[in-house]
Amino acid sequence: NYRMLIIGVLIVVIGYCLMIGGGSDDPTQFHADEIFSFRRITLAPIVILTGFVVVLLGIMKKSKE
Repeated sequence: NYRMLIIGVLIVVIGYCLMIGGGSDDPTQFHADEIFSFRRITLAPIVILTGFVVVLLGIMKKSKE
């Protein structure tokens, strides 16, 4: 069960890493295509929710012992 929990936490961390970035060095510039990209708006939340489901399954799953 611990292995499943660790895998789930790693999936969540990967999802949050997918959301990183999109900023600009110049505060007067706004790059909407970077901030509202498919990776940040769609892919990262799906990966994070998948990680949470894996963690929940790791908690709820009965051990073989």
